[in-house]
Amino acid sequence: MKYVLALDQGTTSSRAIVFDQAGQAVTTAQQEFRQIFPQPGWVEHDANEIWASQRAVAQQALQQLGARAGAGELAIGITNQRETTVLWDRATGQPLAHAIVWQDRRTAARCDSLRRQGKAALIQKKTGLVIDAYFSATKLQWLLDNVPGARARAARSELAFGTIDSWLIWNLTGGKVHATDASNASRTMLFNVHTLQWDDELLRLFDIPRSVLPRVVPSSGVLGQTDAALFGAAIPIAGVAGDQQAATFGQACFAPGMAKNTYGTGCFMLMNTGTAAVPSRNKLLTTVGWQGPAGPGRTAYCLEGGVFMAGATIQWLRDGLQMIQSAPEVEALAGLVPDTGDVYLVPAFAGLGAPDWDGHARGTLLGMTRGTTRAHIARAALEAIALQVADVFDAMARDSGIALKELRVDGGACSNNLLMQMQADFLGVPVVRPRVTETTALGAACLAGLATGLWRDAAEISARWQVDRRFEPQLAAPLRRAKLARWRKAVERSKAWADN
Repeated sequence: MKYVLALDQGTTSSRAIVFDQAGQAVTTAQQEFRQIFPQPGWVEHDANEIWASQRAVAQQALQQLGARAGAGELAIGITNQRETTVLWDRATGQPLAHAIVWQDRRTAARCDSLRRQGKAALIQKKTGLVIDAYFSATKLQWLLDNVPGARARAARSELAFGTIDSWLIWNLTGGKVHATDASNASRTMLFNVHTLQWDDELLRLFDIPRSVLPRVVPSSGVLGQTDAALFGAAIPIAGVAGDQQAATFGQACFAPGMAKNTYGTGCFMLMNTGTAAVPSRNKLLTTVGWQGPAGPGRTAYCLEGGVFMAGATIQWLRDGLQMIQSAPEVEALAGLVPDTGDVYLVPAFAGLGAPDWDGHARGTLLGMTRGTTRAHIARAALEAIALQVADVFDAMARDSGIALKELRVDGGACSNNLLMQMQADFLGVPVVRPRVTETTALGAACLAGLATGLWRDAAEISARWQVDRRFEPQLAAPLRRAKLARWRKAVERSKAWADN
C-alpha cells in the first residue's frame, strides 16, 4: 500500500482526503449538503444526497491523485457522523425516509417515558450510555412505527438499518456488505459494550427486529471491496470508526489517560481508559474506542462527553443572525472587546448534552444591556464552546480519578487561536494543537493503513504526531472559578424550557 483514501462523512459536509505513508494529506475534496428542518427540534438528511456527495468527493480526490496510485496500492478508511439513522430497502437500496440526524429531538418524550419506567440503570449498565434522543435506538423505533408499512416489512427481513458508516459501506460495495464497526454500534443504545454483541433485551425494549441490524466488524480490518465501477478498480475497505473515536486514534491517544477534544459541528472529548469499560458517575458516556488494530480482538474503551453545539453555534451567528459572513470572521469580531460584558450564550438549540443531558433545554442569551454589541455576542459564543468543554473536562477527571495534564485538540475551530486560549484559561491546563488537525480523517486512514500494512503499529503512528502550538493557561485560578460558576448559573436558566 502507498496511500489511504479517508472518507470523512460529517454532519454538514462530505470530505475525502488521501494520506500518504508519512501521514500527510496529498489530495482533498469537500462538498456540503442540505440540512433539513421539518419542524422545531427535528433535523434530517437525505441519505441519497449524503452518498452522492461522498462518492463525488472520493472520485475527485482520486482524480487529483492520478497515476501515483495504481490498483492494489490504495485502501479506504471510513469515518462518519454518529447516531444518525438510516432505514432502507434491501432490494432497491433506497431509503424509506430521510435520515434522522443525531441532533434530532423528536424522540425526547419516548426517552422521558423510558426514564419514568426505570430503564436508565439497565441501559447504562449494558451500553454505557444515558437515555437520550441523541442515540439511534429511539430514532429507529420511530421510523419503524411512523413510516407506513415499515414494521411489517422489517418483520419480513426486507429492510436494513444503519448508521452512516453502514449506509456508505452498503453503497460502496454495491449492496454486498451490511456492516458496522464496534465504535459505531456502541452509539446505538442497542449494543452491549461488555459482550460486544447486539443485546436481545434491548432489542425487545425498543421493539427492534434483529434482522434489520448490520454485522459488527473490527474497526481495523478488511471488511469488503468497493464495486469496481465506482473508482475503476476494487479497493479494500479496511478501517471504520465513528468520527470521535477516529479522531482519538488520529491524535495518537493510545495510552490510558490521554484525552482529545474535537471542535466540529458539536464538540466531543474522549479519554482513553484502556481495555476497561469505566462506568460514569457524572453523566458521561462509556463507549468503544476501537477494536482490532493493536492485536486480534483487542478493544480500547473511552469515556466521552459530547457538546451538541460548537461549530454549529458559529454557523448560527452566520446563517441565523447574519452577524458574520464566514465562520473565520468570528475571531476578529470577538477580539474587538476584552470580555463579554457579562453576556452569556447557552447554545442549547438541540438540548444540552454532557454532563447535563436535558433534551428540553433551549438556547438562551443572558446578561444583555443597551451597551451589548455584536462583538460581545460573538465573544460569548466562543466562550460558550470553551465553557461547555470545561464542564465535560471536569466530569471526566472526576469519573476517571485522573487529573488530566493536557488536552489535545483538533477539528475546524481549533484553528481559532482566541478560542484555544479561552479553552486553556477555562481548563487551567495546556491545550495542544497538532500540525495535522484533520485527525478524524487521519484516524480512519490509520485504522485502514494498519490493516493493510501501510503502517506497522501504533508506535509508528505516535512517532509521526507533531505539535503545532501549545496554549498555556493565563487566567488566574480565582477568576477561572468565578467564570465557571457564573456560566453554571446561566446553564441552569436554559433548562426545561421546551414543554414537548
